Amino acid sequence: MDRADIERRIGARSFARLLGDWRPPDGKGLAGALADRIRLLVLDGRLPLQTRLPAERELAAAVAVSRTTVATSYETLRGAGVLRSRRGAGSWTQLPAGPPDDAGPAPFSPLGNSALYDLAHAALPAPCASMRAAAAAAVQDLDALLAGHGYDLGGQPALRSAIADRYTARGLPTTPDQVLITAGGVQAIHLALMVLAGPGDRVLVEHPTYPNTLGAVTTRGARPVPVPMAPDGDGSRWDLDLLTSAVRDAAPRCAYVIPDFQNPTGALLDAADRARLVDLARRTGTTLLVDETLIDLTLDGQTVVPVAAHGAADSPHVLSIGSASKTYWGGLRIGWIRTSAAMVRRLAAARAGVDLGGPVLEQLVVARLMAEHGTVVASRQRELAAARDHLLARLARTFPGWRPSRPGGGLSLWVDLGRPESSRLTSAARRHDVLLAAGPRFGLDGAFERYLRLPYTLRQDRMDEAIDRLAAAWADLDRPGPAVESEPVAVA
Repeated sequence: MDRADIERRIGARSFARLLGDWRPPDGKGLAGALADRIRLLVLDGRLPLQTRLPAERELAAAVAVSRTTVATSYETLRGAGVLRSRRGAGSWTQLPAGPPDDAGPAPFSPLGNSALYDLAHAALPAPCASMRAAAAAAVQDLDALLAGHGYDLGGQPALRSAIADRYTARGLPTTPDQVLITAGGVQAIHLALMVLAGPGDRVLVEHPTYPNTLGAVTTRGARPVPVPMAPDGDGSRWDLDLLTSAVRDAAPRCAYVIPDFQNPTGALLDAADRARLVDLARRTGTTLLVDETLIDLTLDGQTVVPVAAHGAADSPHVLSIGSASKTYWGGLRIGWIRTSAAMVRRLAAARAGVDLGGPVLEQLVVARLMAEHGTVVASRQRELAAARDHLLARLARTFPGWRPSRPGGGLSLWVDLGRPESSRLTSAARRHDVLLAAGPRFGLDGAFERYLRLPYTLRQDRMDEAIDRLAAAWADLDRPGPAVESEPVAVA
């Protein structure tokens, strides 16, 4: 038994809340109903794998059933391969063994292949007219900087000022010395973890969450502590009580959250829970890494206030991470961190061992783009709202058994396939020239096989063709096909 088995556990009260209303209406077959609910929680990723369940007596008291009922449920789950147990030590969740998939895992993105129908990257093409105008103006701005050495750990002053002004306009007073420019949002996450977490430290993450953050945590040698998102009608929500319990029990060095149209579920954290989250960070000394890369992409008229605005404007306990990739274009590779000025200096000092600053010209381009931010964002919002509704309509006609979320913003749907086929569908779709992001990419230990992330970022004509091809892949799921060549993996 390894240390992860011992340290990833759920208390009886938290487990009872996660189980929800599981009892059958007639009150019969309690053991089978309890086993079915636990199996569903495991397959959906809401109960993380390798989690130690409460002892039979503890759970029986928490859910008001006999110990025999819990023991029978656990035995059923062991027989189904959902639990593994050691006498005197406890029981841990696991995924049941499934049939082998000869095709193997499908990659997200083959290098340089633009002929495929890419539903793996949740990213938009550039706003061409605005991009060309900003690039032309940035070349002129560059003249004033060419006599210098070009290195700047903090980032170009023009861009830091533009980003600070944007935060201030959103209700979070910010000065340029509270902003650090990075080479994209992913580098911002890596840099924050370099400063905040070391090998063996715990980092709390939502489950599911952004795959590159999971990679950054494990690359750092830290241990992700997953807190499941809860179902909420046609979407998902945060369980702040469960999150609070996880912070208390695991004592993480930091917590990574995506409050704005969470990737991949599309959930939006409300104002009251934002304030509660910041207060939790303050009381426990847990630093929040708040990923705001999708904050501009509201589609239903919401007004979204940054999480950090619910606390002190110069708090070092909240690091807000932003990016130009989702609003403007991924090829710019510009991101940023907004926090206290003292924390910015600390991050900049740590950065010197990684690089000596970001590309100057791209920073100047983004500074110019931010001067017409409102125009670009309004156009993006109109296009994305139409694309979201179009994709939802197509899915309803083509896959009536699937249950997609209807997010109020962001770039993608989180689709419940109704059965654990996400990885197999991803492999089958690749044979039809469609790239997909399978659900397990967004979780730990192979969870979320029933889910698929589907961006609505293709043109409608290409989206229609992609859905037709996806339907063919779904129909051919059980037919043998040629293996998919393994290629470098990327996700956005």
